[in-house]
Amino acid sequence: MKIPSIACKIEFFTSINPSEDPEKIIQSISNIFPNSEIKNEKFSISATSESLSSFEKIVESIHSRHSQKTYRKHFQRNLDGNSTWIYLNKQAAFAQKVAICEEAEESPLGPIKVILTSSQIDRIIDWIAFGEEEIS
Repeated sequence: MKIPSIACKIEFFTSINPSEDPEKIIQSISNIFPNSEIKNEKFSISATSESLSSFEKIVESIHSRHSQKTYRKHFQRNLDGNSTWIYLNKQAAFAQKVAICEEAEESPLGPIKVILTSSQIDRIIDWIAFGEEEIS
């Protein structure tokens, strides 16, 4: 998959519940968001990257499951200026699966919030939805 060279910031955030092992949450994020800088704070874990290559596993999963329209709809609905976001299921991420949540409550232990920010956010959404052949 060709990854466009678009300046961006990708952020992942999730809370740590008392019953959860922080190392398993870090593994969950690493499974779907490799090559990112992960920070373990007292009650939350976050990860950041400034490269769309970190988002490649998610895009590959979206395309292999033919769920581009669903993700595009969510990214468009949550669009605010140069930023958009989605929720991903934390337990699915631990199993190396990408599963979108309509609402935060759909993930029993809380979701992973993914925030994309770029001055070319529409191009990034198009890349996610249409893949490399539509982006020039």
